[in-house]
Amino acid sequence: MKANSNRLWLVAIALGWLFDFLFWEHEPGVNFAIYVIFCLAGGLYLLLGVEKTRPARDALWLLIPILFFATVTFIRAELMTTFLAHILTLFLLAVFAITFLGGRWVWYGLWDYVTGFLKLGGNMLVKPLAFSAEVRTLALAGSAREERAERGEQTKRSAWPVIRGILIALPIVAIFASLLASADAVFDARLQDFLEWLNIDNLAEYIFRLSYILIGAYLLVGVFLHAATQSKDEKLLSEQKPMLGQFLGFTESAIVLGSVALLFAIFVVIQFQYFFGGQANIKIDGFTYSEYARRGFGELIAVAFFSLLLILVAGAVTKRENETQRKTFSGLSIGIMLLVLVMLVSAYRRLVLYETAYGFSELRTYTHVFMIWLGALLVATVVLEILRRERMFALAALIASIGFAATLPILNVDAFIVKQNIQRALDGNLAFDNNPSRSGSDPIDADQLDISYFTQLSADALPALVASFRADSTPASVRDALGAALTCLRYEADASPDTNWRSYHFSRWNERKLLDEIRPELEGYFIKQDEDYEWRSNVITPLKKEYNCGYSSFMD
Repeated sequence: MKANSNRLWLVAIALGWLFDFLFWEHEPGVNFAIYVIFCLAGGLYLLLGVEKTRPARDALWLLIPILFFATVTFIRAELMTTFLAHILTLFLLAVFAITFLGGRWVWYGLWDYVTGFLKLGGNMLVKPLAFSAEVRTLALAGSAREERAERGEQTKRSAWPVIRGILIALPIVAIFASLLASADAVFDARLQDFLEWLNIDNLAEYIFRLSYILIGAYLLVGVFLHAATQSKDEKLLSEQKPMLGQFLGFTESAIVLGSVALLFAIFVVIQFQYFFGGQANIKIDGFTYSEYARRGFGELIAVAFFSLLLILVAGAVTKRENETQRKTFSGLSIGIMLLVLVMLVSAYRRLVLYETAYGFSELRTYTHVFMIWLGALLVATVVLEILRRERMFALAALIASIGFAATLPILNVDAFIVKQNIQRALDGNLAFDNNPSRSGSDPIDADQLDISYFTQLSADALPALVASFRADSTPASVRDALGAALTCLRYEADASPDTNWRSYHFSRWNERKLLDEIRPELEGYFIKQDEDYEWRSNVITPLKKEYNCGYSSFMD
């Protein structure tokens, strides 16, 4: 890399400029995926094409989830889905950099990830400076320079130091100039005259943009250098002695784990009727659906999480001096995990009961999917404990995290919510805690659809709304309510969206297309502005019903 330092800096600066070109004054869309692809291409060009440094085969497998999550960022619009897609893309890019040459990320333990990211962060800050110093030293000590000096020839100087000096000086001079202009009116006037003479209206903006372009290029150089020189993974911390040391005696640890296991067992036995009880148990004890389903749900999830944390910490710090102690420790750990799985199944059943009675929301859907993957992680933890492969937990946790984040876009959270809640209304699975005389066999009440909540969902929900509105099997009252939601969405749609190709987003583009297509079918719906609150609006339907446009509802 030292022989091609100019190419390294040119590629990094080009990527810094590309970031500005793609993102400045543009909404996130396809630009993120494009930038990720160009960063990968630039890095592979430098490392594989220029330096002939081949990446480890196992490291290349990371490109599949990286490209998948990068694609999700401009396919789905739901907030949690896109947030996790961005986070996982950046996280996996970092893993790709720290394991580029070694490719042993499959065998990483938790401490390997921690130290790997710390080293990467440190090299991003320090490595470019150290690299530049090494290049200058080699240039000064080169044999060609010595030969030219002996012949009395003048040394040929590079223009790069001058360019770098100017680029570094510009933002510094700009900061001091702005401070001096604020301190003296005469200087401020002369400075304004000078800027007008230069005909630069947005000098501060240009300096700011140039600054983050250079900072981004500097950090990218650090990433490329780390991948080229510091990513061999020769020694993994998970294969060595634990960093914290096994300082806790087996007796103390066994008492702790045994006490927790006993407590969990007593809880499961006492609550077994309620763990797997249904509507009959609720009626016997006088609980409403919401009281039964919601009570203790969060606490059971917390128990599962902290139990997993307890097992990991105990496994890292507990002394196990013989086979009997190892088997006893494994037995206690497995027992706790199995009891936690029983409680997790209980929490899952409570959530399903709550969803059946009150429908789906984004938070309930996240939790629904999260519990499935948490259960899978607990099962994997038990299997790894049996096989004595505890250091593989980090891989299991990574797979569970990727699985959770990948399930959301595949499921299409907001479209799933619309479909399930409409089907729930059609099936008559409605909750009437405040009116026990009503039941699911009563005629369909379209108000139970919570139309205002539909209008708060992302653009991902619109295809499902339009499909249900157009379906011949949809009852008139439900179609009337769905039309109200679509009318609200058309009314509140952005009148001047960012249509630049850099901000292209499939879900938002599809939303605009469908709203234009559905317009003739929404004749007969009228928007009514609230006289007291101008920011409120209601819609009057052909069946003379009135619905709020998305401000009065909250679902958890």
